[in-house]
Amino acid sequence: MIPWLLLLPLPVARAVEVVGVPPSLQASYTPSASGSWKCLDGSKEIPWKFVNDDSCDCPDGSDEPGTGACPNTYFYCRNEGHIGANIPSSRVGDGLCEPECCDGSDERPGVCENICVEVGKEYRKKRAEELKIQKTGAKIRSTYVAFAEKEKKRLEGVIQTSSQEITVREKEVARLQDIADRTESLSAAELEYKKESPLYQSLIEHRDALKSLQREHKKHLEREKTLSEILDALRTGYNPNYQDMAVLDAVRGWEYLAGLPHINDVGKDASAETEDDEETDSEPEEVIPEGEWTAVQLEKDLPKLLKTDYVSLLLEHDEHVSAPAEGSMLFELSNYLPDALIPQYEDFKDTLLGWMETIGVIRPSVGMSTEATHAQQALNDAKNSLRKVEKEKQTAEEDLQKLSDSITFGPQGEWKKLDGTCLEKDLGDYTYEVCLFGASKQKPKKGGTTFNLGKFSSWNPDAEPGTPEYYEKQMYTKGTKCWNGPERSLLLVMTCGTENVIHTVAELEKCQYQFTGTSPALCLPVSETNGGAKHEEL
Repeated sequence: MIPWLLLLPLPVARAVEVVGVPPSLQASYTPSASGSWKCLDGSKEIPWKFVNDDSCDCPDGSDEPGTGACPNTYFYCRNEGHIGANIPSSRVGDGLCEPECCDGSDERPGVCENICVEVGKEYRKKRAEELKIQKTGAKIRSTYVAFAEKEKKRLEGVIQTSSQEITVREKEVARLQDIADRTESLSAAELEYKKESPLYQSLIEHRDALKSLQREHKKHLEREKTLSEILDALRTGYNPNYQDMAVLDAVRGWEYLAGLPHINDVGKDASAETEDDEETDSEPEEVIPEGEWTAVQLEKDLPKLLKTDYVSLLLEHDEHVSAPAEGSMLFELSNYLPDALIPQYEDFKDTLLGWMETIGVIRPSVGMSTEATHAQQALNDAKNSLRKVEKEKQTAEEDLQKLSDSITFGPQGEWKKLDGTCLEKDLGDYTYEVCLFGASKQKPKKGGTTFNLGKFSSWNPDAEPGTPEYYEKQMYTKGTKCWNGPERSLLLVMTCGTENVIHTVAELEKCQYQFTGTSPALCLPVSETNGGAKHEEL
């Protein structure tokens, strides 16, 4: 019968439930067969009766989970009917009913009433409401995520299309560059031919002659100035007592030419001066023929005339004389043709003119400079179009990068939908506004100055990017400076909600504001670890 006894199940020793120990660690509080127990850190073995004897024996304090004997340890409240909780062991047996321990197990029996049934019922009711809000908000958030995914695909399409368009436009720019270069070369050759015309050559010859006259004129002016200085010195320094007639005649002649009074008459009575003035005024003025320039005009306007762009003047003249006479049927026939026939007519006209140029009836088109201008304009337009497409691609790449990382618009891009969304809250005489990822303002209702409370600068700087806490705060900084104070700033604190709304506005310190509100973007999907199926000990 002994073999059969070996097949019978052996009784299993049941661990004694230790006060203050959470269920996950109850198995570790089992005495050995010899009645001893090892500290949780393995540093020491003590008699089992030393556990919860209100004396700290283990270095890690693990022998006193149900008393306050060991520092820096925790007491577990079972809270049947609600959720278990840990409190610092220092609060065990202090005569105070801790709200975390609704079962009163942290105090001696009879000190605290067990209210876990009521607390648990109220908690579950509140939690059910929160879950309802979270589920509704999560559905709205899913539309934000869908928007972000759609925006990503759109941006990827823009990048792909732009890349293809850039390739095409680069080829077009290269083609137009070649045309412009060749046209400019032909235009330069045509211009050199036009410069050989007698009219242009005569203009250049007249210009050179005027420059030469101007140069000689300036030389004569310098010589006259020097001579006048010499004669002035002679006039004021000679001695009339010597009766040197040659010197006297020279002085008289210079005084007459320069319109000066005789040096010996200076200072005489006013009547003599008046007579001299009348004689001077009675001299006839020089009459300048119509069209000729005065000395003032020569001095002022001649340099401008000599700076004339004769090449441009030549081209303007060429366009003027080469323009078809009024009523020319060849060049004005298009005005009388139906629109459908104009392309064929233009092709025929170009072919005819080209044939006439080939056999020498007419010279090649005199509009080479105009063609060069048109070619250059077409090249510039193509370059501008290329730059525009390149800018569109660059912007799309930057926007896609922001959507792809978790720093700007969230792990799934859920905040992109709200970029630029403005929320307002009326309070007293002001309306407070924050435009997400933009600027925040304080606007008076009855007129006055609107103050800038800051522009978006970052998410929560105290949290790790990608975590839910990171997106619960937005920082708005560098607002309008307060009088005798700091720059205005705003801390926007958000929680999960079914609406994007501001609930409260407060000025925590001088010119430092805090808004609180809700947003569906913070409502994460309800999961097994975060919802009704969450493992809670009831």
